[in-house]
Amino acid sequence: MTKLLAMVPFVGILVGVVWFNQATPIILGLPLVLGWLVLCTVASSAVLAVIYLIDPANRSDRASRR
Repeated sequence: MTKLLAMVPFVGILVGVVWFNQATPIILGLPLVLGWLVLCTVASSAVLAVIYLIDPANRSDRASRR
């Protein structure tokens, strides 16, 4: 499950650049493709946070440190 979640931003960057390679729509002052890459960067941080929370190895580390 975690490996599939980790692949989501990578696939989003690869596929999104091909689909959103346009300069005309502007998102926050950026062309569409750069806005998409910024979104994928933020999404990768969120995905890594979710992976950290659902990983059982991290739960045992937190319990042993207390």
